[in-house]
Amino acid sequence: MQTSPTVRLAADIGGTFTDVVLDVGGARRTRKVLTTPAAPEDGVLDGIGLVLGDAGLQFSDIDVFVHGTTLATNAIIERRGARTALIATEGFRDVIEIGTESRYDQYDLSIEKPKPLVPRALRFTVPERVDADGAVRLPLDEAAVAALAPRLAEAGVQSVAFAFLHAYANPAHEQRAAAVLRGLMPDLAITLAHEVCPEVREYERTSTAVANAYVQPLMEGYLGRMAAALQARQYRGATYLVTSGGGLTALETAQKFPVRLVESGPAGGAIFAAQVALRADEQRVLSFDMGGTTAKVCLIEQGEPATARFFEVDRTARFMKGSGLPLKIPVIEMVEIGAGGGSIAQVDAMQRVTVGPESASSVPGPACYGRGGTRPAVTDADVAMGLIEPQGFAGGSMTLRADLSLDALGREIGGKLGLSPEMSAYAVYEMVCENMASAARVHAAERGAVIAQHTMIAFGGAAPLHAARVAEKVGVARVLVPPNAGVGSAVGFLAAPVAYEIVRSRHARIDGSFDGAGVSALFEEMAASARALVEPGARGAALFERRMGFMRYVGQGHEITVPLPNRALTADDVPELRRVFEAEYAAQFARIIPAAAIEVLNWSVLVSTTVEKPAIAPAVPPGPAPQASGRRRVFDGRSETHLDVPVFQRAAMAPGAVIPGPLVIAEDETTTFVSATFDAHIDGAGCIVMERKAA
Repeated sequence: MQTSPTVRLAADIGGTFTDVVLDVGGARRTRKVLTTPAAPEDGVLDGIGLVLGDAGLQFSDIDVFVHGTTLATNAIIERRGARTALIATEGFRDVIEIGTESRYDQYDLSIEKPKPLVPRALRFTVPERVDADGAVRLPLDEAAVAALAPRLAEAGVQSVAFAFLHAYANPAHEQRAAAVLRGLMPDLAITLAHEVCPEVREYERTSTAVANAYVQPLMEGYLGRMAAALQARQYRGATYLVTSGGGLTALETAQKFPVRLVESGPAGGAIFAAQVALRADEQRVLSFDMGGTTAKVCLIEQGEPATARFFEVDRTARFMKGSGLPLKIPVIEMVEIGAGGGSIAQVDAMQRVTVGPESASSVPGPACYGRGGTRPAVTDADVAMGLIEPQGFAGGSMTLRADLSLDALGREIGGKLGLSPEMSAYAVYEMVCENMASAARVHAAERGAVIAQHTMIAFGGAAPLHAARVAEKVGVARVLVPPNAGVGSAVGFLAAPVAYEIVRSRHARIDGSFDGAGVSALFEEMAASARALVEPGARGAALFERRMGFMRYVGQGHEITVPLPNRALTADDVPELRRVFEAEYAAQFARIIPAAAIEVLNWSVLVSTTVEKPAIAPAVPPGPAPQASGRRRVFDGRSETHLDVPVFQRAAMAPGAVIPGPLVIAEDETTTFVSATFDAHIDGAGCIVMERKAA
């Protein structure tokens, strides 16, 4: 009996476009629609309806729906989350403002610190105290908690974060305080810091809990409306959300811990790039994801994106650590900047052309959209230079107006600097490419990587237009533009495993006093909790565990991540734990400290389904060059002249044919510009490969 192929759907809500990918037994269809900021689910449902119509399917035919969104991130950056209050231990009202007392720029006398999500007037304290070992030093004053209810109601508070001192060691007070308040205010959204981030370091834990509380009503409402709308359309499949760490989680978990979704879209892009790297057998990759609002850069080694347990959102100073709001969540490590197709260009007070981070978004959009936008954006520069064909933009859903782009560039850039509209466009193009090159250099330097030794994988609606120039700037000699590059993050969602990671704090010394039984019991408890969250979504698939310890030499301020065996630990493991730690430490810092005492602060368990690695694509022999489908006038700012370059349709290019740049390769989802520095061909996996010409 022949079974029907599995129908899987993925949707990625970006700041400008919502991308939808339909996979039916491995065959993909895609759609791009403008994001609808007032009601994001409308754009998603419109895109789903279009792509299902293309395939002749109904909502009831979908087996799996995977969803990622930047709504949580945008709500924090734009400060449009819920009216949130913080309730802390007495004496710790200002933890989120004091921070770690460090300065991200030591010598800037007018330093601008990130604005807290909760103003001081909405920060409250109650008497209670638990020590670092979990012992109760001062019982919770329940009357003080109850007395806050009328004050919260009067202030119009919609969400509350409880963050008591050392609740990671003993959560009883947070749990009881929440029960008291919930009994008096049943409609209030409540976040408990020990559930969101059960780790040491009060500032980071409180900041993460506050961020979760700030976006929870927004995300819970959105996800609830989305689920109801899908159900009304007869959808009966499984729904997953993509987390910042690159795993899938259930709808209920996402509604409770929405802070874990802040980087879900970029995480999907990194997964997509990792899959492309494995198929191309590329061991060192620089992932370059540029959409409508932001650009993301991520290093991928051996098919695995770099990961971290710390992320900063809403940095006040671009590229500077410590200038944003810290979140302690599992994330795929990357650099993200406000440099997308919708990023607005302007001339600053020093007569410099600047681009972003402000974005025209989807409403009103760049000037060329003809939807009311009057300020030039990066897409306007691309249109004015001839890189984008105005007809059939975004898969045929829009027709752009080049005249509006030229008017906006001439007025806002050229008129202030004495440049023609075309040279103004080139200035914007150069600046946005330099911004992305700078982000790549910073990310590589922080990871100790030599960027010129990496292959760039470019995707997102705007990245293929700028990849060649960014590669020239950073010294990359090989660039891949994979199939479905314009909706790469959504494609990546379909390759993500169902997974959840739990981290807990428990101090232990790696010496004769090591409590192997206590640590093993903690691991079993964490693994059981993670499995309970993963198993429903895994739907019977095999699961694996990954255990880690966050270790350091005693006296150091920060830890490194060390892999641990998936079994019970005993005192006999102390020599092996020291050996593994020193090997990891030497790999990062090129030395160890002999005989120095070692300690562990946090322990981590990841439970995940297994994702099969894609096979390496076959090599293809050289073939005949395809016929150009037309010619296009592209403005070259370096010579200040227009070039007449050939245009090729990607679908008509056979693998193996090498074509010298400059040229344009067109497709429904995006456009690739190959500069004169590169030759281009299609490889066995269908990727456009740009290789630097021999000098």
